[in-house]
Amino acid sequence: MAKKEDQIQKERLRLRVKAYDAKLIDTSVRQIIETIRVQGGEVIGPIPLPTEFKRYAVNRSTFVHKKSGEHFELRVHKRLIDILNPQQKIIESLSDLNLPAGVDVEIKMG
Repeated sequence: MAKKEDQIQKERLRLRVKAYDAKLIDTSVRQIIETIRVQGGEVIGPIPLPTEFKRYAVNRSTFVHKKSGEHFELRVHKRLIDILNPQQKIIESLSDLNLPAGVDVEIKMG
């Protein structure tokens, strides 16, 4: 009996959403979840993942004033969404979804 319940639970679609802007990723995730719920899907999330920081140090001058530099930082915000027991119409509606530029969505079946 326990094996059948595990098989039913394991059918899921995992979405990883990445963006540089925190407000943009939150509105996009809201839009994704809303379309899934309209189609009748069950959603877990959005689960905020740790923000990835990419830091860069650049010299201001080419060869003089080595101690004078600028520091830049890129922040990559991530969210995780699980769709339990996805149907074909949910997958089609996600592919037709028009998300703003700068939002990256990775889809994995698991």
